[in-house]
Amino acid sequence: MIIGIPKEIKTEEYRVGIVPAGVKALVDEGHRVIIEAGAGVGSGIGDEEYKTAGAQILNSAKDMYSSADLIMKVKEPQPQEFNLLREGQILYTYLHLAAEPDVTKALLERRVKSVAYETIELPDRSLPLLKPMSEVAGRMSVQVGAYFLQENNGGRGVLLGGVPGVAPGKVTILGAGVVGLNALKIAVGMGAQVIILNRGTDKLAHIDDLYNGRVVTLASNKHNIEESVLDSDLVIGAVLLAGARAPRLVTREMVSRMKKGSVIVDVSIDQGGCIETSRRTTHKDPVYKVDGVTHYCVANMPGAVPRTSTFALTNATLPYALMIANLGLEEAAKIDAALAKGINTYDGKITNRPVAEALGLKYEVFS
Repeated sequence: MIIGIPKEIKTEEYRVGIVPAGVKALVDEGHRVIIEAGAGVGSGIGDEEYKTAGAQILNSAKDMYSSADLIMKVKEPQPQEFNLLREGQILYTYLHLAAEPDVTKALLERRVKSVAYETIELPDRSLPLLKPMSEVAGRMSVQVGAYFLQENNGGRGVLLGGVPGVAPGKVTILGAGVVGLNALKIAVGMGAQVIILNRGTDKLAHIDDLYNGRVVTLASNKHNIEESVLDSDLVIGAVLLAGARAPRLVTREMVSRMKKGSVIVDVSIDQGGCIETSRRTTHKDPVYKVDGVTHYCVANMPGAVPRTSTFALTNATLPYALMIANLGLEEAAKIDAALAKGINTYDGKITNRPVAEALGLKYEVFS
């Protein structure tokens, strides 16, 4: 199979779909890997490293797309890439289609076989290809929140860790999935007062044991969310329903009553956001204010630390890439139920139920 790796063109996106070790693994299995020139520069990987691993470097995205059977990348295709996709081509990337109706339309019209990293789901309901980037985004969320809490950055001038004689800042984390747990680890490490909310209590019990009561754990309901949000300096939205649009947990009315200069970091923005006042931003222009509250809603947070993110991502995506390349998508999906759940569009049909429901479109079983 011919595997193509394009240069990412989403604003301020510096990750790349594969590292040299991944190239070598595919080439050793008898596959051909073609990479757009300069694709890895943002992650500190030069074309020569890819050549040494066995890849062929092409000078244009058009040539790469026209030759490849499998496109392996990081982010959803941008409008200028839509026409480069062709019928029957396999697209293997993060898609987040519930929040991307235009991308969904393009994939259906082009009859692309799309596999979304974020909906590949193991029997225990974990999301192995979303996990590494959720770990990165969760840890980053506290960093960026602390930065924008500084008065010179528009915040209320609160140090999350406090100092002796002065109380630390208060952090509320909505959701105890991978993002939430990683945000929790950093927030506690910085010395903040932390509240974490989750629907299920099993995870909350585990957190309580793990942190020896250092963290306040609350069942996620409207009352607890409202009280926690209004008392916080930093609110982190870390809610995920695989494939579906994120539920809106914090209303505009709640935001209007938050402390002026407090910060919201909505990591759920990839799936539409869990804060009513959230809208997508970019690394180039990451924040805006609503009622005096700073909102950070960058949809590709890990793109800011591309070297760490690219290597972590390839560790997770390569095994499935090898399976698809060696067996073909259809045969691979037959023997791996987790991979089958990753197929979002196929032959002009939506084959992921949460995506179809989020967009009000017809769902059809992959077969």
